[in-house]
Amino acid sequence: MNSVKTYTLFTDQDIYLFKEGKHYKLYDKFGAHSAEKDGVQGVYFSVWAPNARKVSVIGNFNSWNPDGHILFPRWDGSGIWEGFIAGLTWGTLYKYAIETYRGEILEKSDPYALSWEQNLQAASLVSTTWYEWKDKGWMENRWKKNTLNAPLSVYEMHLGSWMRDEHNPERYLNYRDVAAKLIPYIKDTGFTHVEFMPLMEYPYDPSWGYQITGFYAATSRFGSPQDLMFLIDELHRNEIGVILDWVPSHFPGDANGLHRFDGSHLYEHEDPRKGFHPDWKSYIFNYGRNEVKSFLISNAMFWLERYHADGLRVDAVTSMLHLDYSRNEGEWEPNIYGGNVNLEAKTFLQEFNTAVYKEFGDNIITIAEESSDFPKLTKPVHNGGVGFGMKWMMGWMHDTLAYFKEDPVNRKFFHHKLTFASMYMYNENYMMPLSHDEVVHGKASLIYKMKGDEWQKFANLRALYVYMFTHPGAKLLFMGDEFGQTSEWNFKKSLEWHLLDYPVHKGLQTLVKDLNHLYRKETAFYENQFSPEGFEWVEADDTDNSVYIYLRKGKKKDDVLMIILNLTPRVLDYKIGVDAGSHWEIIFSSDDEKYAGSGVEPDIFREDQEEYKGHKKSISIKLPPLAGVVLRKKHTNVEKVKTINIKDKKESMSIKRSGNNKF
Repeated sequence: MNSVKTYTLFTDQDIYLFKEGKHYKLYDKFGAHSAEKDGVQGVYFSVWAPNARKVSVIGNFNSWNPDGHILFPRWDGSGIWEGFIAGLTWGTLYKYAIETYRGEILEKSDPYALSWEQNLQAASLVSTTWYEWKDKGWMENRWKKNTLNAPLSVYEMHLGSWMRDEHNPERYLNYRDVAAKLIPYIKDTGFTHVEFMPLMEYPYDPSWGYQITGFYAATSRFGSPQDLMFLIDELHRNEIGVILDWVPSHFPGDANGLHRFDGSHLYEHEDPRKGFHPDWKSYIFNYGRNEVKSFLISNAMFWLERYHADGLRVDAVTSMLHLDYSRNEGEWEPNIYGGNVNLEAKTFLQEFNTAVYKEFGDNIITIAEESSDFPKLTKPVHNGGVGFGMKWMMGWMHDTLAYFKEDPVNRKFFHHKLTFASMYMYNENYMMPLSHDEVVHGKASLIYKMKGDEWQKFANLRALYVYMFTHPGAKLLFMGDEFGQTSEWNFKKSLEWHLLDYPVHKGLQTLVKDLNHLYRKETAFYENQFSPEGFEWVEADDTDNSVYIYLRKGKKKDDVLMIILNLTPRVLDYKIGVDAGSHWEIIFSSDDEKYAGSGVEPDIFREDQEEYKGHKKSISIKLPPLAGVVLRKKHTNVEKVKTINIKDKKESMSIKRSGNNKF
C-alpha cells in the first residue's frame, strides 16, 4: 500500500538530548532530508507527534492520500515518527496527516520545513539550505563589529515595505533585488547593521511577520532560502552586520501550524492562563517541556549557523517573563513563590543565551525587546542574570518622545525626562530604539511628534537625533525616520522616497548620515558606551534655558567630547565650566545649513581662566536654536584634527527662517 521504508538519522544520544531539552541542532535530524537507501534516492521524513495514533506523509506525489505513505513510530518512546520515501526530490509539496486518538485527521505542515508555500494553508516543500558562502572575511572578523565596545548603529526595516517595484508598487522586491538597492544605501548612510523584522514564514501580512508558522523557513514572499542567503552574504561582504527578529514568544492558531499539532497541546501550554495570549489571540510556547526547548533553541542556532545571522533580536520578552502580562486579576496563576515571574520562561531564556554564546561567542549578539525593569536581563547567567547581550531602552524612548512633544515654553517643567536615563543607563547594556512600534496605530510619524511649525519640527528631530547618537548605548532607527517620513508606516506600501526631493527631508537624511559617521569615527562615543567611565554631566539642571551638557569619554585620557543641547528656539550665549588647561574645538552642529538648519554657527567666543561651577576655567559659546552641538577636546602636542560640518565662513548673526517659522 505504501513505499515507506524504515530509516533514521537519530542516534540514541540524539534522542536523549532531545528529551532532556539539550539538543540544539535538531534541524539536522527532523524534517525532510535528501537521503539514499539501498542505492535509491529519496527523502527521509521525521516528525514529533507523541500523541498521534497514525502519521503519514501526504503531498502532490500521492494525491494527498493519508493512507498512501505511513510513517513508523520509533520504539524508544520519543514520540518521533519517521520513514524514507523513494523517488522524491527538491520541490515536492507535502504535509503530515496526523490521526489523533479522537479520530481526527489533522493536516500539518512540517515544523522543520526549510520552505513553505505562500498561502494560508501552505504546504511544506522539500528544500535545502545549501549555499556557497563568500563572506569568510566578515565571519572571521565580525567579533570586532559585534562586540560591546564597538559602534552599533542599527537600521530596522520591514523588507516588504522598505521599497517596492517602481513599475508595479503592488509587487515586492525579492531578496536579490533588495540587495542591489539596500547595500549602497546602508553604506552611504553609515549604519553598521541592518535588523530585519521577521523573515520566517508567516501567513498573515498584517502581522508584519510576528505570527510565524514556519520557524525554519525563510518566507517565500521574497524568494528562496538561497536568495535570502545571497542578501545576507552581500551585506557581509560590504561590512554590514545582520540582525534577525526572532519570535519564541507565541505562534498563531492556523490549522496547518503548531497549535494542537498532534491533537494535544504539544507545543503550547495546556493551561490557557499560560498558553493563550489575550492581546494577540495566539498561543504561548510551553517552556517547561524539554522537547519544546530543544525546538526553540535549535531554531535560534539554525538562523545563526545556516543563515550567518550576526544577532537575534528577541521579540516580546516582557510577555514571556511575566505570568500576569496583559491579564487581569484572576486570569493568571502565581509561580511557586507567589510571584508573577514565569520561571520556566526565564530558565528557557537563560538556556538559550548560554547555548548560543557558548556556540558563537562574541561573534553574535542577542537583544531583548523588554519594557519592564526585570533585573539582570543583560547580566551573565552564572551571576543570576538572563544572559542577553543587550536590551531595548524603552524607558529612554518613552521619556525622550514625551519631552520632544512638549512646546519649548513648557519644557522646563519636563526637563528631567532627559536626565532620568542617566540614573539607570548602566544597570543593563542598552540599545536605544526608535522602532516601528512608535510610528503606527495612530501614534504619528516621528516628524509629526515634534512640536512647532515645519522648521521647528525638523530642528527638534535633528536635535533629538544628536541626543540619541551621542548618548551612551547602541542605536536603532526605523526605516524612513532617517529622512522624516511624514505618514505613519504602512506595511502595504513603499516608504515615501519622493520626500527626498525636498531640502528639509534631504537635510535630515544628511544629518543622520553624518551622525552615523561621527559616531563610528569618534572612539569616545563607543569605547565606554556601557561603562560609567564613559559619561559625565556638566550641566543637567538648567531648566530655565532647557540646556543640557555632558561629556563622552574614550579609554584614553584626552579622548573627550562635549555635547551641548539647546532645546529652545533661542540663540544663546552660554558659559560652561571646563578643566584648567583644556581647549575645545567645535566639530558638529545640527543647525548647519546642509541639514536645512538656520545656519547659526556655534562659536567659542571667550575663554576665561577663572573658576566656574566647580571648574578651574570656563568657555563661552554661542548656541544655535533647537540644536545639538558637539565639541572635541583638543589634544596637546598633536596636529589639529580635521573637523566636520562647521564651515570656515564669516559668522552670520541673522537666523534664516523657513516657511512661517516664528521663534
